[in-house]
Amino acid sequence: MMKSLLYIGIFFGLSACVRSAQPLRSGDLLFQVGQESAMSGAIAAATGRNEELKFTHVGIAVIGDRADSVLEATSDGGVRMTALQEFLDKSGRIDGRPLVVAKRLKDTAGIAASVRRARTFLGQPYDYSYRPDNGRMYCSELVWESYLGSDGVRIFPARPMNFCAADGSMPRFWTELFGRLGEEIPEGVPGTNPNDMARDSTLTEICRWF
Repeated sequence: MMKSLLYIGIFFGLSACVRSAQPLRSGDLLFQVGQESAMSGAIAAATGRNEELKFTHVGIAVIGDRADSVLEATSDGGVRMTALQEFLDKSGRIDGRPLVVAKRLKDTAGIAASVRRARTFLGQPYDYSYRPDNGRMYCSELVWESYLGSDGVRIFPARPMNFCAADGSMPRFWTELFGRLGEEIPEGVPGTNPNDMARDSTLTEICRWF
């Protein structure tokens, strides 16, 4: 019995924010430092800054919908709903805790509509081409397409994408990926990434798990 209680305590400890200003709500954005992989390493090299966490993924919190979940676009499942605990388990770790930060729009008026819009993309395949309007989605593209202001304009700006590492070299992951696709690397094409999005002035941090 005591062992069961210990496991329960560990589970809730890892699933709860340890530094929280407010409870998590639907529509909050969960910025994740992924576990080390070729893809996360290439993303971090291209979009990270040495003085900051290098976010490689972002998802949308959906709270109280039977169970707490994350609406996300992943390379192994396309646009899907993932249990919050599974999302946290996929994260990188510091002192055993998930490297995830939750941020919220300062203007929350349109968040419910944004979540509904994001749901319409469920089932779309992952966008390995990282190009807009092709019936596929990568993680920050899902947020970019879903979060609109009252004027119908996307809240988060698209900027020229960079796939090069800090030293100007092109990571092997990208050359091999786009070689298999038979496409040019979309260097300079307008797009988004989790790191830029996390720094956007429209957001404020509301909790983190580490």
